[in-house]
Amino acid sequence: MARKEFDVEVPDLTGKRAVVTGGSDGVGLGIARRLAAAGAEVVLPVRNHRKGSEAVAAILRQVPGAQVSLRTLDLSSLESVAALGETLLAEDVPVHVLVNNAGVMTPPRRMTTADGFELQFGTNHLGHFALVRHLLPLLKAGRARVTSQISVAADFHAINWDDLNWERSYHGPKAYSQSKIAFGLFGLELARRSAEEGWGITSTLAHPGIAPTSLLAARPEIDRASDNPGVRLIRFLSARGVLFGTAESAALPAVLAATAPEPGVFYGPGGPRHLGGPPAEQALYRRLRDADEARRVWEVSEELVATGLRAGGTGR
Repeated sequence: MARKEFDVEVPDLTGKRAVVTGGSDGVGLGIARRLAAAGAEVVLPVRNHRKGSEAVAAILRQVPGAQVSLRTLDLSSLESVAALGETLLAEDVPVHVLVNNAGVMTPPRRMTTADGFELQFGTNHLGHFALVRHLLPLLKAGRARVTSQISVAADFHAINWDDLNWERSYHGPKAYSQSKIAFGLFGLELARRSAEEGWGITSTLAHPGIAPTSLLAARPEIDRASDNPGVRLIRFLSARGVLFGTAESAALPAVLAATAPEPGVFYGPGGPRHLGGPPAEQALYRRLRDADEARRVWEVSEELVATGLRAGGTGR
């Protein structure tokens, strides 16, 4: 079965700086390539510089003359996040687009960040929360578009307020959903605070649907020695154009959310059950509609990040 390809129109981004986390492969690489092709100077903060260098080379092969460079970032370490913030602040270049795309998903056992937080919550949400806080002066200067990549998982389960770090009873998929719900609520609260305080930042949400990326593949760094069984089915159906997207099509909702001249709030694939298909604006998930919950997420995240930085690394 032939796959129908989808695309979005990206405006000219010449003279703009774009920062994309998780840009060394998969969806993030697709986002970075599209922004670079539109003329943006693209910064890729990466944990693995070998993969990052391969990503830069891949972008340059497809977009000769692209402006793309690497910085160092491990979102599971608040110290690393702060160091990237200091680096970019010292460069003193406004950030016009920030795509918070990186993430980890369902390690086979409970793991923690360098600061002692449950790995998915600490990486997917708190790491990005801290990054935005560090970069606020540059985001304000660039009147930035901040796009936070959530997941279809944000439409399930809930925030485990009584045990945010899942120390008493760990459940990988529920902890993943929590991280994405919290991250989505943060994005909405960022929009509210920007409007209230006059920051000039536009905050949007996106989700990639389901596609064969590295999230469910073998990842030694989270003790997953082999591919999750589900990823094999995803690859099989994706290759045949059935239900799921590709890494390329899965990048498009975030590209649209990050660059649409008059952006909506939330974008994802427009196909059946929003698992694949062309990017389209979507209704906000029910779990993301509570403004009080969004404020609570922001306030608790501020406390946790401050505590984590004071405590220093506790290791895994």
